[in-house]
Amino acid sequence: MFHLHHSITIPRCLLALLAVVLPAVTGCQSAKCHATDYSVPPPGFQSVFNGKDFTGWAGPLDCCAVKDGAIVWQRGKGGTIYTQAEYTNFIVRLEFKLPPGGNNGLAIRYPGYGDTAYVGMCECQVLDDNYEKNTGEKIDPRQAHGSAYGMVAAKRGFQKPLGEWNFEEVTVKGSTIKVELNGTVILDADLSKVTEFAGNRKHPGKDRPSGHFGFAGHDDPVMFRNIYIKPLE
Repeated sequence: MFHLHHSITIPRCLLALLAVVLPAVTGCQSAKCHATDYSVPPPGFQSVFNGKDFTGWAGPLDCCAVKDGAIVWQRGKGGTIYTQAEYTNFIVRLEFKLPPGGNNGLAIRYPGYGDTAYVGMCECQVLDDNYEKNTGEKIDPRQAHGSAYGMVAAKRGFQKPLGEWNFEEVTVKGSTIKVELNGTVILDADLSKVTEFAGNRKHPGKDRPSGHFGFAGHDDPVMFRNIYIKPLE
């Protein structure tokens, strides 16, 4: 039993109830609660970036620097960097931070050459939700953040304010891709069913069954950290 001021006795059954209720009131206990520390891989996930250098990565690595445990894209440089390991079905979790008008992308099942938006399964767009306002450039809805670039548009309006870290989880199974941003699913699509493409430019790699994971940079100082992958059967 637990005693308060030596006069009030709380039964064990009430203590058990408080042990369940108080955490629910004071903080999220779910794996889906994203206001947490992501410096440790979740169960079943592997860290693919050590926060110090590009061990295990390939591609034009001079496009990026490592600062304060994050990959920092260098202004004015483009190209796709990618894991040396290849994946078929997987879940990737990461955090990203965008500058105004920031543009980058997640390379999904990338073959290690060419433009991942077309020769990979897709480029999962990483873009400032206010890109049009901050740059004055118009975009196709299928170019918005979280979209399977040029193929399927994601929902908008779920990014945190610029300068804050966003949490994203991408699940790739077979021909499907699901994107969760800061706790909200913004894309859930089967790319095998896509028949219309932005600019009428086909994506021959969309049915690719496996490939590397990486980042497709577009000159802007976008940042990534705490990058974990869980291979799926």
